[in-house]
Amino acid sequence: MKMSISSTVIAAFGLLSALLPVSQTAHAQGVVDGDFVAPAVFQAAGPTAASIQSTVDAFRAALGNPNNGNLPGASPRGRREINWDGGGANTTTAPVTPFNVFLNTRGSQFTTPGIGLSQAPPSGGAQGGLAVLFNNPTYATIFSTFSPLRLFTPVGSNKTEGLFFVPGTNGAGPATITGFGAVFTDVDQPDGSGSGEAHGGHGTSIKYFDRYGRVIFTGFVPASPGDGSLSFFGIVFDDARIARVQIITGNHAPGPNDDRKHDIVMMDDFLYGEPQPLR
Repeated sequence: MKMSISSTVIAAFGLLSALLPVSQTAHAQGVVDGDFVAPAVFQAAGPTAASIQSTVDAFRAALGNPNNGNLPGASPRGRREINWDGGGANTTTAPVTPFNVFLNTRGSQFTTPGIGLSQAPPSGGAQGGLAVLFNNPTYATIFSTFSPLRLFTPVGSNKTEGLFFVPGTNGAGPATITGFGAVFTDVDQPDGSGSGEAHGGHGTSIKYFDRYGRVIFTGFVPASPGDGSLSFFGIVFDDARIARVQIITGNHAPGPNDDRKHDIVMMDDFLYGEPQPLR
């Protein structure tokens, strides 16, 4: 398997560790398949966008070029990206599930068991951003963006699930992808530590499933101290075997103050391999 090894990329099946400014681990959960090959793991965290930029760029390269944008159909190579910004929009969208904004154009659908999913800046715009959406003025300053101006978040939950389809089929053509990664802001608790089990998990993580619904990998997102930090986690397989992802953001649904008991986390850019039709 071709793999880019750097100080932020180390892959092994079982327990994976990355040499980061903050000590973190990623965990693979076993698959019975004899042909299982461990993915390349990309992770980084730090106080600014520059802290994770090189890792995000390496992940892009591993997924492949070009960025296919809104191109319909399954391209033989490349990737898709979502930055939630709508060309610089600072509006706050009403929570909705399923979130089908990119279903036809980029082959992805997102859902939450909560009220819905919303795009919003930390503050500002006609609707006031996250600070107004969650009626918490501290949200205006404790989150930052990797790509301005908006972030992505579930409302009424800290769980987001993603499915993939051939772009241009409006959800009629199920697909799988080689890799998926996401940017997060204000991940405070490392490696799933902390409380909050009743609200959907122990920490920020991404769980990956194959076409049969089996968990093929679980990774905890690296943390960085201080408000407004940025983190990235993603994996890439040699083949398109990821059919679904489950993202847990923090240990509590957004709403309370971000403190030692509540790790409140928002999402930014999603990057994933070109959706390939199920065969």
